[in-house]
Amino acid sequence: MTSIASVSGTTEDAWEKVARVGFAVSGLLHLLIGVLAFQLAFGDSGESADQSGALSAVAEQPFGAAVLWISVVGFVALGAWQLAKAVHVGHTRSESSTGDRLKAVGRAVVYLALAVAAFGWATGGGSSSKNQTQGLTSDLLKMPGGQLLVGAIGVAVVAVGVYHVVKGWREKFLEDLKGLPRGQAGRGTRWAGKIGYVAKGVALAVVGGLFVVAAVQHDASEASGLDGAMHTLKESPAGPVLLALVAVGLMAFGVYCFVRARYGRL
Repeated sequence: MTSIASVSGTTEDAWEKVARVGFAVSGLLHLLIGVLAFQLAFGDSGESADQSGALSAVAEQPFGAAVLWISVVGFVALGAWQLAKAVHVGHTRSESSTGDRLKAVGRAVVYLALAVAAFGWATGGGSSSKNQTQGLTSDLLKMPGGQLLVGAIGVAVVAVGVYHVVKGWREKFLEDLKGLPRGQAGRGTRWAGKIGYVAKGVALAVVGGLFVVAAVQHDASEASGLDGAMHTLKESPAGPVLLALVAVGLMAFGVYCFVRARYGRL
């Protein structure tokens, strides 16, 4: 029995370490998206200011293919870990409420979607996230009740954005760092998380708003994902400055993700 328990513990430890790679890769992608958004703010970025643009930038590097494959493994492990949390399998921290389980499932969907996107770029079949979003929205709008469904998705994404802003402003993200008690987190970590979560929340709220517009106007082209949100911010009053602030915030979120890769509570 002891031997079996030992093997089980070793397997779980290895799984956790691989899952933490997912946080590190997420940090890299947010840094790249922030850079692309900053370039867009004061010019015209050659890549989409979203995850597809970031993955494309990675793919163009000398060791890009290796990084993409590592990304696939890390995101799959992180997504699987979140699913395990949702069903109380292979995890020591009990998730007691339905809300906790739903959040774990939501995170799992996001990470597994990133794994699929990274796999596409790793195998040479990467595509624009904007086009994928618009294609999916178009399909949904053709369904009975499609406008309501797309609108509901938009409202849900806006709610997630507001949640990120509140979590960042109140520094609730520090509770996710198991190895750094709230009072011991460095000033850099606190500011990176705070600015990062607020900026990401703003970006997500705009993404959700575009889904609502697509639903109201019955026009899938309005649902243009994160890249569309970045362009919308740029076209707003004081747009370049606002977009630059969000871009810096996304880069800060990337830095926080690296800290979370080391100290984060899975």
